[in-house]
Order: sequence, then C-alpha cells, then structure tokens
Amino acid sequence: MTESIFNTIQQLTSINSPSGNADKAIAYVKNEVEQLGFATETTHKGALIITVKGQNDESYKCITAHVDTLGAMVKEIKADGRLALDLIGGFSYNAIEGEYCDIETSSGQIYTGTICLHETSVHVYRGNDNEPRDIEHMEIRLDEKVNTKEETESLGIEVGDFISFDPRTQVTSSGFIKSRHLDDKASVAMIIEFLRTVRREDITLPHTTQFYISNNEEIGYGANASISPKIVEFIAFDMGALGDGQASNEYTVSICAKDGSGPYHKGLREQLVNLCKTNEIPYKVDIYPYYSSDASAALKAGADIRHGLFGAGIESSHALERTHIDSLKATQSLLHAYCLAPINI
Repeated sequence: MTESIFNTIQQLTSINSPSGNADKAIAYVKNEVEQLGFATETTHKGALIITVKGQNDESYKCITAHVDTLGAMVKEIKADGRLALDLIGGFSYNAIEGEYCDIETSSGQIYTGTICLHETSVHVYRGNDNEPRDIEHMEIRLDEKVNTKEETESLGIEVGDFISFDPRTQVTSSGFIKSRHLDDKASVAMIIEFLRTVRREDITLPHTTQFYISNNEEIGYGANASISPKIVEFIAFDMGALGDGQASNEYTVSICAKDGSGPYHKGLREQLVNLCKTNEIPYKVDIYPYYSSDASAALKAGADIRHGLFGAGIESSHALERTHIDSLKATQSLLHAYCLAPINI
C-alpha cells in the first residue's frame, strides 16, 4: 500500500487544480476509475460522481473528497511587468512567500514565476521584514524578459488567469509525505486505492455508495448539489487539522466531532469511533475551530442526511503540509471499514 498510495498522491499533486480550474484533476480521477470499470457522471459545475453498486440500492452512502486546491488569480499587470495576485481559498500570503508558481493563460500557455514581497531585497529595502504580506506588497516575478505592462500583456497574460503553486511533493525515508495540497488530494488518492481494492478483491458493498469528487470545496460549495435523494449518510473525507489544543496527529485517523459549522451527526460519529475500536484502528476525535466541509455545505443547501467527517492528520494545513504513512494507513482502514458497514436505518 505504501508505494502505491504515495505514487497516486504524487500524480495528483503534480496536476494544477486551483478552485475554478480543476478540470485536469477531475479528468485524471475519471480516467483512473473508469479503467477499473466503475460508472461515472460529471455534474454541470464539473464535479465527478462515481457510483459503486451495492446490495442495497435504496439507501445510499456518499463519500466526498475534493481535488480543487488553494491558488490565486492575476489581479493586475503592473507597470513594471510584474503581476499582482488575488487569493483563491482561505490562507495567508505569508504561506506562499518565495514560492514558485505557474500562470496559465486562457489559451493554455503556462508561464513560470516566483511569488515575492515587492521589497524583498535586503540590500535595497531596509527593515523589509516589517512590511505586511498582503495584496499591496506581494507580487509575481515572471521568468520572462519583461519590464513593462505591455510586454507582459504581449505574452497573452491577462487579469483572471489562474495561478498554481509548486506542490514540492517529497517522500522521506522515515515515512512522511510533505507537499502542498495534501488537503485534499491525499483523500482522493485513498478513494482511488480503495476502488482498486474493491475491483481486485471483487468486493460487494452492503449499500450503493457514491464517491463525490468535488472541484469547488476550497471556496465553499463543492458537493452541495447533485446529491441523490437516496443518500442517507454523507461523509466528508477530508483532512484532520493539527496544532495547539488539538488531539489529532500525523499518525492516526482524525474524526471530527465539530467544526466552525457546528457539530457533526452524533450517531454517525459514534459509529466511526466504534469501527476504529472494533478494527483496532488508531484514531483521535477532535474539534476543528476554523474549518468547514462539503458535508456542512450539503446540509446548508438543504440535504436531509446524516453527516460525518474523517481524514488523515495533516500538519501545517493550507501551507507546506505533511502527514505520515501511519495516518494514511489508519485513514484507509477506516474508509474500508465504513464502506463495508451497514447503514443503521
């Protein structure tokens, strides 16, 4: 499992897919699961729904994970040819300072650059460490010979072009994988791995289960529509948030009791905990104070579902993220156990 899951994560993180421009990542997942023989459909807003038929075709489960990531857009082409940027998703400019990036034009041309503080050079700007990292001071230095707005425009770069960050994915000998966008491409990779297991071992699930691969989660409405009325339980398969005061870590599966949207369904959360205890899966139950999920979005959109959330423990979320193979294994085990468990109707 170790090499396979790491390889799948690396393939996914190598595909640029900021919210609003995730079609290539959706196409990758669609191709992988259709090769396994599973039926898919694409929603009008570009999400992917994978349906796995089960013994009970009246009461469905839904498990959602997202391939869209944090990113940015070109806000302005400056007089000196550099680019101002506007963020896509909830994160801070300091999380991307010094990062290499790709700028994709409307024609599909890719240009590279570096996200810099305008006053980066310590030999010119004394006290630059006191400058705010914000929309006024951060910019993209293009890897092109441009010195004017007109020269940059001649490349085909325009306001509204998407900007993606170098994922910098690495696997260490000690079992860590560190990369941008483990939120939530690690979960999508685990779904693909699970579906490979279902096909290889000829597993029949107790309930028809839909895997909803969303493409707008980072901006709040990834999987809140196109939900079958047969769905009874809805799992957001997303990351566990780590930090001071948190129980979760990089070596267990994290089960969310409550986030910024409110408590998750008590009975479903207790079922997830019991599955961990029964199957000896290392787990933590946690509260994520500044967090919301596609399961919460589905409820707010009016879906009548029991909603839950679990995922791998991800260090430094929305920045240079990291987790360990132990967390991926525990999370994969809970995904397997949950999918094979009956719905308590």
